[in-house]
Amino acid sequence: MKTVVSVPIVLLLAIALPAFAQEKPFEPVVGQAGKDVVWVPTPPELVEKMLDMAKVTPQDLVMDLGSGDGRNIIAAAKRGAVAIGVEYNPEMVALSNRTAKEAGVADKARFIEGDMYTADISKATVMALFLLPDNLRKMTDRFLALEPGSRLVLNTFAIPEWEADETETIHGDCASWCTSLLYYVPAKVAGTWKTPQGELTLTQEFQMVSGTLTTNGTSVPVSGKLRGEQLTLTAGGTQLTGKVVGDRIEGNGFSATRSTR
Repeated sequence: MKTVVSVPIVLLLAIALPAFAQEKPFEPVVGQAGKDVVWVPTPPELVEKMLDMAKVTPQDLVMDLGSGDGRNIIAAAKRGAVAIGVEYNPEMVALSNRTAKEAGVADKARFIEGDMYTADISKATVMALFLLPDNLRKMTDRFLALEPGSRLVLNTFAIPEWEADETETIHGDCASWCTSLLYYVPAKVAGTWKTPQGELTLTQEFQMVSGTLTTNGTSVPVSGKLRGEQLTLTAGGTQLTGKVVGDRIEGNGFSATRSTR
């Protein structure tokens, strides 16, 4: 003889609902805490402005530290660039990889679970970031170690003490987080250079350059600016321009070789 046990529907629901809740896809919440920052999404129109300012092409390797839901990286991949996001939250990483697949750019966009302070950025030609000034300050030396001419494009917050090369604010539908800042990683020119005009001694603070040009014992002040590898100097009313390539500067009517003494 079979005994039929009646299970109350309330009990069945109590068993089923937790399992259902666990299967619900992860959805990020604005302001949710991360390791070093909270997540706030960049408006889509600013993402495009940032990539426009950085002039992203298929030849670039674009990286985002604290990549969140992956929007910067996915947008860069849609432009043909190889793009890598580094994100501490594993659920964000999984979400980003799913979104990249849905967008048809999983072959270009890759997301890594990791710490932005230890991630290898040495091969990046473009950094697309939305970080706080304190985060940026801690990584400034690593940014400056990138290849000269690499671009950093940031949402709203500037790198402390480093003046942006370009700043643009979008209007229209953008209500907040609407300013993009572009930095070019400057070549390293501090030191002494031999030129046909005489000895050129330069000091450097980020992209700003100053020093002296000494010709036949007479020194004139020099000031100028780098835009990546491109150097423009003014010496005694004369403008000198050239491209920095390692230990040489080559320009139109101007050349210099770094002194090793």
